Amino acid sequence: MEQRRDSIASDDTFVDLQQLDPSPIESPLDWDEKLPELPSYTSFGRSSTLGLSGSGHGAVYYLTRIQRYSSYAFSVFSALHITNTSIIPLITRSVPASEKYLLLTRPYYQSFPLEPLLVGLPLAAHITSGFALRLYRRRVAEKRYSSHQPTSSLSYFSFLSPKFWPSISFTSVSGYILAPLVASHMFVNRVIPLIHEGGSSGVGLGYVAHGFVKHPVISGTTYVALVGFGAGHMVWGTAKWLGLLPRGTERERRRRWWSLNGLVGLVSLIWYAGGLGIIARGGAETGWVGSGYDALYQKVPLLG
Repeated sequence: MEQRRDSIASDDTFVDLQQLDPSPIESPLDWDEKLPELPSYTSFGRSSTLGLSGSGHGAVYYLTRIQRYSSYAFSVFSALHITNTSIIPLITRSVPASEKYLLLTRPYYQSFPLEPLLVGLPLAAHITSGFALRLYRRRVAEKRYSSHQPTSSLSYFSFLSPKFWPSISFTSVSGYILAPLVASHMFVNRVIPLIHEGGSSGVGLGYVAHGFVKHPVISGTTYVALVGFGAGHMVWGTAKWLGLLPRGTERERRRRWWSLNGLVGLVSLIWYAGGLGIIARGGAETGWVGSGYDALYQKVPLLG
């Protein structure tokens, strides 16, 4: 009887997985050749997982929503940040003229509690829930497969084996690449000033422009990667949440694919124009301000 209940719970969990929206540019796993056909949804009741009795939802339901709504919160910060560091400089055509707008809006997203609410917590929740979702789906796939196969036939499978891992989309790949890029950006512009100066009140667009002049290769490379993967991840991720991913006939899918990538190109172009066209060409600071910036950059690994 206990074994039957475990089997029902496992099958019910897979029904949850079937109801997930497909990931962008993601091809489904070729499970039909490996696993028996799933039972019909109506033959099972709804099981409760994660200790949430009576909720009627499984782990996939909650992890997906954590990932989704955390991206909404972080998008508010991203919109403000891109406006301050790219769009406004593109309009003013000057780093000093853009600094005052950054100083006016920065307290709204670089102060407690707005910074952890708009940046830290949503970012951590988004990354953690996405990775946990992949681990969970892999675990369920392996358990379901093992229930129909002799134990000996699974002995050669390891955790790193691609056998049970869900297929990965461009959005997921760009997110995994983007995470360390965002972390390094925060480390240079927020953590280093906080440790050595007690805060980042003296760090603005001039500090970024100074870094482009003093360390052009590393600054330029990381910025190009950050903007490119960031624009792609945000546009395709938003399309996923809004149900605008390529689907339908081949012509409709192609049209939607080109439309989304065209939007990625437009966002990247505007972002690059303000960052590389204005900020990166703003020049290095001189005097005691420039010396202070040099001292901060020397604390950064690979730059000091």
